[in-house]
This record gives sequence, C-alpha cells and structure tokens, in this order.
Amino acid sequence: IMIDETLKKLFAEDVALLRYVGINPLIVHGGGKEISKWMHKLGKEAVFIDGQRFTDEETMEITEMVLSGKINNEIVSLLNRHGGHAVGLSGKSANLYTASRIRSKKDEDLGYVGQITSVDASLLTTLFDKGYIPVVSSVGCDGNGMTLNLNADNVASSIAQHLQAEKLIYLTDVDGLMLEDILQSQMDLDQAKKAMGSKDVKGGMLPKLDCSIKAIENEVSTVHIINGTLEHAVLLEVFTDGGVGTMIMRDCFEKKS
Repeated sequence: IMIDETLKKLFAEDVALLRYVGINPLIVHGGGKEISKWMHKLGKEAVFIDGQRFTDEETMEITEMVLSGKINNEIVSLLNRHGGHAVGLSGKSANLYTASRIRSKKDEDLGYVGQITSVDASLLTTLFDKGYIPVVSSVGCDGNGMTLNLNADNVASSIAQHLQAEKLIYLTDVDGLMLEDILQSQMDLDQAKKAMGSKDVKGGMLPKLDCSIKAIENEVSTVHIINGTLEHAVLLEVFTDGGVGTMIMRDCFEKKS
C-alpha cells in the first residue's frame, strides 16, 4: 500500500470513513522491507533466524528509526491529509505494551527481539473517546526499558485481544488463505487450527494464521486476512456480505458481517 500513491490515498480515505461512521480503527504496522533497505544503505546485511530478524544493538537503532520515525510519521501524515485525526505511537508510549526478549524455536539468540507480555490500553481508550486514530509501530521495551523489535502481526493480535476488538484485519499482498489453490472465504476456529499443519500455509501466512487463532481464542469476534492491494479492500470486507478475503470466526454458523 505504502508504495502505490493511489492505494495510499484510498486507504487513508477508507480509514477516515470508518472513523466517521462510528467505528474505532487502530492501525498497527511493521516495515521489514524498509528496515532491510536502510540497513543495506548503512552497509549492514540483514540476518534472519527462523524467519525472524536477528537484531543486534545497531540493527535495533535502525529499526526504531525506520518504524517509529519514518514509517509511522508517513502513515500519520497520510491519514491526516485525507480527513483522519491520527496520532503516532509505539509500545513505549505510556507503556502501551511491555515485552520480554525471546529466543528462536531452536533456542538461538535473536538479539533484541521480543514478544508482548502485557498491554495497557488506557491511552488507546482516551484517544478513541476524543476521535483520534492511533497508529502503532511494532517497537516496544521490556520492564527495564530495553528497546525491543516485535513482530507486527503479534502486536496487532495482542492489542486486539486486550481490546476485545470486533474485527482484526490483516492487510497482505495475497487474496487470503489459500488451501489447494482455493481461497478459504470463511473458516471456523477448528478449521483454522487444522490449516496450521497444511503445506500450503507457509512464509508470512504462517504467523498471521497463528496470531489469528490466538485472537479468536481470546475474545476477538472475527479475524480477516485480505489483499490490501485491492482498491477499498477494507470497506469491501467489512461492509459486504461476500467480503474479499478470508474471515476466521469461532463458529461458521455465525453470519458474516
């Protein structure tokens, strides 16, 4: 979305519209490609372990600069230009979320990489009440103030769980969850758990589906995985019966809305 001027404009207008009709949108973002680009510019190569970026002290500085500085400000400015009232945040803002360091699945050191341990949504509630749109970067810190790099899918899921959000929507660059080349328009929780073992669920879809399952298990009503490169994708998924991507819910007998 952020590299296509038309999609940027439409996305910002759609988010502003959601707020105008009484929905409280909150945006969580990462920026892996942009981080890698700036690391390369500064003569530092990205290293990944089990799909997670190894983050040493210098990489953490670059990550925070790119996420909380460059990308977050770009999104906030974009929304404000198109009718929204956006405010940029990170996990450090009023201790929005606290994290702890983690290791890889093979118990390898990942450096300054973390996972959320607690969320304090009081700031978000205040911003919602005042009509603002929070834009949250996936940078946080632990209880001792150590800055940590977090997976944006995990941050979005954790905040949605804490807010007991009506919808958690993941914007990606594919049409949704595909199994045997068939788009899964609707899935219940059991079907989603079974899909985790499928050879078709790989790459970036794997953490998204895992975070989706955790969200549904913790009082998020529905999770949507949609293609953000489609014009008005969010509005089409939220306001049409058919939707445009994959919707995951606790029980498929629920009406899609």
